[in-house]
Amino acid sequence: MEKTGRPRVKVCCIASVGEAQLAVSLGASALGLVSAMPSGPGVIDDATIRTIARAVPPPVATFLLTSETEPDRVVEHVLDTGASTVQLVDDEVGPAVWAALRRRAPAVRVVQVVHVVDGGSVELALRAAGHVDALLLDSGSPAAAVRELGGTGRVHDWRYSREIVERSPSPVFLAGGLRADNVGEAVRAVRPFGVDLCSGVRTDGRLDAGKLAAFVAALAAA
Repeated sequence: MEKTGRPRVKVCCIASVGEAQLAVSLGASALGLVSAMPSGPGVIDDATIRTIARAVPPPVATFLLTSETEPDRVVEHVLDTGASTVQLVDDEVGPAVWAALRRRAPAVRVVQVVHVVDGGSVELALRAAGHVDALLLDSGSPAAAVRELGGTGRVHDWRYSREIVERSPSPVFLAGGLRADNVGEAVRAVRPFGVDLCSGVRTDGRLDAGKLAAFVAALAAA
C-alpha cells in the first residue's frame, strides 16, 4: 500500500453481500467485516464474513476486524474467513502476532489499529509502523470497563493523527466519527492514505446509499 494523493474509502460494518456491492458501486476500495467484539456495532458471524469475502472481486480489499490477540488464533481466524487483509483492533497486539502472520499468511495484508488518546498513541503507532502494511487510527477506549475497540462514532484529536501520518513509514487510515460534513476538514488536517467509516453512512443500522454518496462527494471536493 503506497501513499497516494486522494484518500481511499474503506466502508466498515458491512453486513451482507448486498451491502458490499452497494459500497463498491459508490466508490469503496475496501470493506470492513467485523467479527466478535467486546462492544460496538456491525458484528457478523464468521460464516457471513466468509461468504462476503468470497463474493467481493479484486482489487477491492476485504478487512477482517479481529479482536483475537494470540498469534495462532489470529492466523487461523483470517485464514478461515478468507479475507485479504486482517485489521488488528487491539492496539496491545505486538511483534509475535505480526511475525506469525508474515510467516503463516504471507499473502494477507496486516493493518494495526491504534486508538488515539494522547501523545503516547503517537509512539505506539510508530513502534508498529515498520512491521505492518498500514496503520488505522481510531477513537476507541481499550482501557474502559467494557473495552471499546472501534465503532464509537467519536472524533479524536486529529493533531496526533497528523503527527503519525507525517512520521510513519507505513500508510495511515483515519477513522473515528467521520461523516460527509467533517471529512473535508479531517483530510485537510491529517492527510491520510485512506478514510474509514461505519456509523456515518448508516441509518437504523443499514448502509445508506444517500449518506455514502454524499460522503464520497465531500471527499472528492476536499
